Amino acid sequence: MEFPSLGGCFEEACARYGDKAAITFYRRGRPETVISYRDLDRDGGRLAGNLDAWGVKKGDRVILFLPKSLIFVVAHLALQKMGAVAVPLNPGFKKSEMAYFLGDTRPRLVVSGPEQAEMIESLDPGQANLRVDTERPYQDLDLFHPSSGDMTAAEVSPDDPGLIIYTSGTTGKPKGAVLTSRNLVHDARNIIRVWGISERDVLCHALPLFHVHGLCFALHTSLLAGAGVLLVDAFAPEIVLDLLSNRERDPVATLFMAVPAMYGKLMESLGDRRPDFGHMRLWTSGSAPLLPRDFERIRDVFGKEPVEREGMSETGMNFSNPLAGNRKPGSIGLPMPELEVRIVNPETYRDAAPGETGEILLKGPGITPGYWEKPGETAEAFHEGWFRTGDLGRVDEEGYYYLTDRIKHIIITGGENVSPKEIEAVINRMDGVAESSVVGIPHEKWGEMVAAAVVLRPGAEVGFEDVKQMCKRHLHDWKCPKKIVFLDELPKNTMGKVLKEDVKAAFDT
Repeated sequence: MEFPSLGGCFEEACARYGDKAAITFYRRGRPETVISYRDLDRDGGRLAGNLDAWGVKKGDRVILFLPKSLIFVVAHLALQKMGAVAVPLNPGFKKSEMAYFLGDTRPRLVVSGPEQAEMIESLDPGQANLRVDTERPYQDLDLFHPSSGDMTAAEVSPDDPGLIIYTSGTTGKPKGAVLTSRNLVHDARNIIRVWGISERDVLCHALPLFHVHGLCFALHTSLLAGAGVLLVDAFAPEIVLDLLSNRERDPVATLFMAVPAMYGKLMESLGDRRPDFGHMRLWTSGSAPLLPRDFERIRDVFGKEPVEREGMSETGMNFSNPLAGNRKPGSIGLPMPELEVRIVNPETYRDAAPGETGEILLKGPGITPGYWEKPGETAEAFHEGWFRTGDLGRVDEEGYYYLTDRIKHIIITGGENVSPKEIEAVINRMDGVAESSVVGIPHEKWGEMVAAAVVLRPGAEVGFEDVKQMCKRHLHDWKCPKKIVFLDELPKNTMGKVLKEDVKAAFDT
């Protein structure tokens, strides 16, 4: 299969869809700017020409350190045209975190919002830093005046890097997963194919743009397919619900991609209201596990079963429940096209028997070639050409895959391996429990002790003994939590993944 550059794919889409509205940008719930595919390509070309005049060349890293905005999108498209490498970062990163990223990527340029620019200037006054006033309307920015030569897509080979996404690891320093043109184009084409995304669709985009979910799975696919995008500056339940349910607004949303926590907040905001979402074609969920009971709630509230999927920064989207066919609650679904999957014993690498749990290994066109300037970590991530996901899982008799845990989260207590997810599944079945997280904390005698952090639903009366007895009824004694704390909420990152190291800290007091 031919793999043109991502920039080339964007140009082709813009030429094909011309004056059609590509993006409607919503600031604080109000539509501020509508930009067509033709103008999106024009502005990306002009910005690329200016970036070139400012010294950015093919292969240079450029950090995008600014709030979610239309200029973020255009800057990303401009970098793809040039063959430069976009490095999107969370605009909420602290000074110490940014010091690491600046040192690790050595960017030619940082494109930053006003607050972020001040941080960059204080860290390194010599760093080239393009300050963008993201509070100003897009059309008032002066970044798109015709340059000495507006750019068309540069010649980019399939193996040239186009994106560096830093992994949200809970231990050690973040690693930058390098995604090539081949990786990015393959991933976008796969999702368009499997989810049937077309120019008839309109995506309500409420995800961050600094993560593969919002940038690659949502934005890339929508623009390459010619869909419309309702780009919301930040997730706010009532604003998003209005966009999802409003048939009078033009264009009308048909797609929504989200993480489980977002669905939870939408349903909480709805209360007993039940708007008509019959026009919505597809609801998807990923980036964190969706509890089976929440699968059922989403189906009941929004009128369709969600499509749960699984992906990683290093691999793009790997699995998805089918668009047409059985969607199994708790399953991440079937492998994406052209993806090879093995389940192996993580110590011997021997293939596991059908139905047996092991580490999931992957091979395919979407897999990163490695981590930015980290050959040791790259070597550890692969085994004989297969990418080690670090996920434990199994496959059922119909070929549907299930994640059972992360290898690094397995608790070893008294020489026995304990899966936190197994225990969490028991606790989460309790009436009154919203969610839980099970971790191992140091213990002199057993090495690690099983401990559970539990979040209750409002008004629920569940105590230590209730959780303890529930676990005793369904689990071996050595799997039952010896310590239990009740929290108002679990610590999570921006994509809704529980931060296990922060959960462990709750037991230090």
